[in-house]
Amino acid sequence: MIVKPTLIEGCFIIQPQLFKDKRGFFYESFNQAKFEKLTHQPVNFIQDNESSSSKGVLRGLHFQKGEFAQAKLVRVVKGAVQDVVVDVRPSSKTYGQYFSIELSEENKTQLFIPRGLAHGFLVLENDTIFNYKCDNYYNKEAESGIIYNDASLAIDWNASEKDLIISEKDLLLPQFKEVES
Repeated sequence: MIVKPTLIEGCFIIQPQLFKDKRGFFYESFNQAKFEKLTHQPVNFIQDNESSSSKGVLRGLHFQKGEFAQAKLVRVVKGAVQDVVVDVRPSSKTYGQYFSIELSEENKTQLFIPRGLAHGFLVLENDTIFNYKCDNYYNKEAESGIIYNDASLAIDWNASEKDLIISEKDLLLPQFKEVES
């Protein structure tokens, strides 16, 4: 696997080694020993989640607070997304910055998101399947988030507002400056 740091502290792009032949392809989607050696991030994933979404669905920006914060390893099994993370760690030198990358079934790229980052994605193709490993269990009381169109973050979603499908819950998320991380 190839691991590249992003501009967000502790966040990494992971490109697995792909083996192709006439039968198709094979790749190792996660290997804890290799991951920890290349990222210097000890991690113990304990929950896997998967979602299926239509083109135009925007999920996020979400994170878990306090002792329920989660590190995630995300990837697209089918389709494509624009994946976005925002650093909400006040002590981080990249606090308030965001990073965006396209993840797809074609590029097989994964993103490691450390604890303390808000996460969201815009679905670029119908029937997209998104998978993520988490290092902590979900806790409803620890839910938090940031509105996707926060003016201070100025995230470029590369989409028209009229084409977005967003849950009522996500439309009520607070502005970045109002969020406690």
